[in-house]
Amino acid sequence: MPVVHHFEATVTWTGNQGAGTSTYRAYSRSHEISGSAKAAAIAGSSDPAFRGDKTRYSPEDLLIGALAACHMLWVLHLCAEAKITVVDYADTASGTMAINPDGSGQFSEVVLRPRITVLEAGRDADVVAINGKAHRLCFIARSVNFPVSHQPIVVVRQS
Repeated sequence: MPVVHHFEATVTWTGNQGAGTSTYRAYSRSHEISGSAKAAAIAGSSDPAFRGDKTRYSPEDLLIGALAACHMLWVLHLCAEAKITVVDYADTASGTMAINPDGSGQFSEVVLRPRITVLEAGRDADVVAINGKAHRLCFIARSVNFPVSHQPIVVVRQS
């Protein structure tokens, strides 16, 4: 039987500019995402295409970030198990979303592009294979209904 975990977040709208949602343009899309025992709230908004604040994270940004972070955490775990020392990891992930005529939309793909720096020469193929395994294990990637691909770049740190 699987082990079950529960997660919780609180989303608080902070965008009432005095008139509530009396009209589409009367309110800000600003909100905060917080959780019990978390160090800081996440400042959120909608994407600027939907009257949002570009300086805040949109739900779309957070979805891409969640996919990239989950993948990274699995890669780090699997590299540690394989005795591969990762000393740097950065992912410039991107996603594509299509908007339908009725205003609904969905992601069609997300591409992860991790750049992984390791100490061990000759383990590039192992790190690439680990990315494949990480993709199959990532909780978030397994939960979405669109393709998530990964294009890892492996760099060996020179001493």
